[in-house]
Amino acid sequence: MTRIAHFSLALTLALAAGVAGCARQAAPDAGPVARPPVAVSAAPVVAGELQESVDVVGSLEPKFFADVKSEVTGTVTAVYVTEWVPVRKGDKLAHLDTRETEAGIDAIKATVAQARVSQARATREYDRARQLKEFGLITPQNFDEARSAVDAAAAAVAAGEAQVKAAESRLAKSYIVSPMDGIVALRGVSVGDRVENMGGNASMFRIVDNRVLDLKVSVPSSRLARIKVGQLLEFSTDTIPGKRFTGKVAFINPELDEVSRSATVVAEVLNADGALRGGAFAKGRIVVANRPDVLQIPREALQTWNMEQRTGEVYVVKGDQAEKRAVTTGVPNGGTVEIVSGLAAGELVITRGGFSIGQGDKIAVTKGAGA
Repeated sequence: MTRIAHFSLALTLALAAGVAGCARQAAPDAGPVARPPVAVSAAPVVAGELQESVDVVGSLEPKFFADVKSEVTGTVTAVYVTEWVPVRKGDKLAHLDTRETEAGIDAIKATVAQARVSQARATREYDRARQLKEFGLITPQNFDEARSAVDAAAAAVAAGEAQVKAAESRLAKSYIVSPMDGIVALRGVSVGDRVENMGGNASMFRIVDNRVLDLKVSVPSSRLARIKVGQLLEFSTDTIPGKRFTGKVAFINPELDEVSRSATVVAEVLNADGALRGGAFAKGRIVVANRPDVLQIPREALQTWNMEQRTGEVYVVKGDQAEKRAVTTGVPNGGTVEIVSGLAAGELVITRGGFSIGQGDKIAVTKGAGA
């Protein structure tokens, strides 16, 4: 390479180095990139009435019902009702074969008639013996026998009449009647079936009064001290979605279940329109207290929550920044939680977006978030 070529290459490298140096001096220091505000939703801390409640589940059953059986043995000759029909107390449900009972009554009545004839004869003999006694024409023994014959005849008549009444009572029981007002929930017999005298066979009918129901629920022993007779029980059932019903606590079982350590609580539910059905599953809560002016926030505002220690953390909106705040919690109430300390009414707490921010981060509260 010639001396001229060496000189040209050196000049080119020098110029390039000079340009690069100027470029480095001209480029400013950009520094760290600023984080844009995080979009969050917020809701105000509100002061309002708080209902303390105990969540419960259970089932409904009719408060009054009757399984109807026969008091006499016989064959069903007629059935007067079908299932699901309303009946009144005393209405006839079925009839049993009465021919044997009727024949027995006729036989007993014939025996009673004979006893009355014997009674009349004994009375006449006694009257004659009394007259003879006045003239001393009868011995005391014969007179006593005549009087005893009258007593025996009267006893025979009374026994026969009692047998007639018993047979007629059995005859009346051949008609199976409803013991109460209600609805026929079960018809268990048909014409030709033989039923036994209050035996172990299945019921002939079940009559249900659906106007008043019992809701039986289980309450853990740890919550039992808050339950009192007369408290309101609000519940819903899958059989009628979207509708709420109420009842009142009527009975608290004094004994705990050995396995679950819970007690059965019974609430009385009025069901005048018959909308509810026995056997339906129910889920609800027993309202144990109502407190006014209690600070509450949505559950989702709690970033952390220790229910046992009743502590938690939330983010509070402070201008365009998020402020982390420790709070003391109280009683949960559906979708809200009581705040005992750490917040004031009217402050905004972040409900959505809080898990992606930290103390002092820039935030932008979205519209319609309660701000």
